[in-house]
Amino acid sequence: MEYLLPTLRKKQEVDSIIRDTIDKVLVLRFGRSSDAVCLQLDDILYKSARDVSKFATVALVDIDSDEIQIYLKYFDITLIPSVIFFFNAHHMKMDSGSADHTKWIGTFQRKQDFIDVVEAIYRGAMKGKLIVSCPLPPERVPKFQLLYKDV
Repeated sequence: MEYLLPTLRKKQEVDSIIRDTIDKVLVLRFGRSSDAVCLQLDDILYKSARDVSKFATVALVDIDSDEIQIYLKYFDITLIPSVIFFFNAHHMKMDSGSADHTKWIGTFQRKQDFIDVVEAIYRGAMKGKLIVSCPLPPERVPKFQLLYKDV
């Protein structure tokens, strides 16, 4: 799918898309093009990109690139795929009932789920909020368990 959506492999490319995306939600998918779950998410993102194009921009970030490692540490990306949202260069967070509000981990079950999440983030951002509630029912939010080292 990386040939259908813009794929970022350099820190400068990620910096510039975050900085230059104005009055739209920026959706960055961190993952690998060889991973099956990432490909499933990429398919949903590609199919939805046109529907959300008036209020969102979608891009893929290749985590195997050396220059991108700084973002993996900064956003604590340990599970892929991870989706991070921005609005006017501000990191948008979403309370989805999981322990981590900073990113969406896993794939969306349906195209409409992704559209609903992006629309909720856009509406919240237009009201000046930096964290929004997830519009999806809890059964459609991917579950994962956080493991802490040395606890």
